[in-house]
Amino acid sequence: MIFKDQLQREITLGKTPERIVSLVPSQTELLFDLGLENAVVGITKFCVHPYHFKSLKTVVGGTKKVKFDRIRELQPDIILCNKEENTREMVEELEKIAPVHISDIYTITDALELIAQYGKIFSCRTEASRISDKIKYRLRDFEHYIADQPLLKVAYFIWRAPWMVAGRDTFINHLLELNRFENIYRDKARYPEIELKKIRLEGDPDLVFLSSEPYPFKEEHAFEVGRFTHHAKTVFVDGEMFSWYGSRLVKAFAYFRALRERL
Repeated sequence: MIFKDQLQREITLGKTPERIVSLVPSQTELLFDLGLENAVVGITKFCVHPYHFKSLKTVVGGTKKVKFDRIRELQPDIILCNKEENTREMVEELEKIAPVHISDIYTITDALELIAQYGKIFSCRTEASRISDKIKYRLRDFEHYIADQPLLKVAYFIWRAPWMVAGRDTFINHLLELNRFENIYRDKARYPEIELKKIRLEGDPDLVFLSSEPYPFKEEHAFEVGRFTHHAKTVFVDGEMFSWYGSRLVKAFAYFRALRERL
């Protein structure tokens, strides 16, 4: 059987994979929701959903650095990666162990394509369609709701020391736009370093979002940012809702509605 991943790379499989190593947290959650819990044998230390996987599955490292020997011992039929999360060097080494599928996600359309690809590869088309249909239904409902909401300028922070934000060509920026949040850094690199003291000159946001991941922002960081943002309201947001794709999108739109009503 020959499949293509989201980089249009061909993947040859002799059978439906029965042993899966997932090196992307949001994709690990998707596998569980597709009913593939028993097939997942290896995950990363950042694969926190579902919670019980940490005690039942073999942790093979992080998303940027893994223990190849440990993965090899698991004898996977397929290894799941992501262009942004995992490195080219990792993929080249992993391909010596098993076929590697690489996702590449910028939009909800891309996320739905990935779900469909998994449905075919893992012979779970019905489950994949069920999840996709839920996402499409809730997306349509949210688009109707958000159309009447005002456009607000935002800065979405993902890191401190150095300060980094979400920029263009990111799934985060796509979801910000869907929420009628105008990203003041949308014309910069994907995850640019910025100077706090210049934030008003670069866009003067109405809102500053401090994401729950990958950096664990605290109250003191909100005060630090607030010294330079003047009138902007600083809000702690759930990074999983803005950056995880796959089945997490089923829950995301209710969160976005609640966030908008909280502002």
